[in-house]
This record gives sequence, C-alpha cells and structure tokens, in this order.
Amino acid sequence: MTYREHRRIQMTARIIQMSKTITLRLDETTYEELKEAARSENRPLSNLIQTAALARIRERQFVDDVEMAEILEDEALVERLRTGSDDARRRRSSLVE
Repeated sequence: MTYREHRRIQMTARIIQMSKTITLRLDETTYEELKEAARSENRPLSNLIQTAALARIRERQFVDDVEMAEILEDEALVERLRTGSDDARRRRSSLVE
C-alpha cells in the first residue's frame, strides 16, 4: 500500500467517525425520563437517544423474520418483485402516480 493510499484511508476513517452536534428541544418530563434511563444503563444521554432513534428507524425500514417468511412463501409476489427489480435495473420501468 502506498503512502497516498494509506493517507486516503485514514482521512476517510476520520470523516466517517466525526460526530455532529444537534439541538433537541424536549419538555422537562421527557428530558428527565431519558436522563434517568441513560443513568440506569450507565451511558451518556446522547448515546441513549442515538441508539433509540436508530433502532426505531431500522425497525420501520426492514421486515422482521416472520414478515420475510410470509413474503418468500408467496411465489407470485416474489416473481413480481424480481421482475420489477430487473425492470428497474434495466431502466425499463415507469413511475406510477
């Protein structure tokens, strides 16, 4: 690995690891509840909020094992999904409004 490649990897790693500061407005009751939950888990409040937010997003974005099993059992649906994916990849699809 060249020095230049090594430096590029280091810089990319730093960019990925940089955290962002945000302002979050909470009512007093919610703040106290979150603060107590973070204290009981012995971690920072920001980590508790980050973890909870990411878990919620992932929960809504992905199907669970039961739902995936139901999807995979429906052969007609799987074929339509496969056809739609192929059409999109080949740019043969159209937007339906």
